Amino acid sequence: MEGFYTYMIYSEKSDIMYKGYSQNVELRLRAHNEGRSRYTRNKGPWVLVYLRKFASKEEALRHEKYLKVQNRPYLKWLVKTPQNELL
Repeated sequence: MEGFYTYMIYSEKSDIMYKGYSQNVELRLRAHNEGRSRYTRNKGPWVLVYLRKFASKEEALRHEKYLKVQNRPYLKWLVKTPQNELL
């Protein structure tokens, strides 16, 4: 699963939704769950709940920035929309 992605992961334990960008989502999710990411360390386990692929790194980073300023109800709604490539 390589390309330019924005993703959201969720920790039920901490009730936190983390938004990020990666070119390899599987490796990045593993890093979050193995404690190799400062913010997500000790807050998992993490589950991938949203994924969207972009044609360029710039587009993906712009979407990540957009996600980071959105409120929780909107993010929960977004997870259930056709934009989410996990559905």
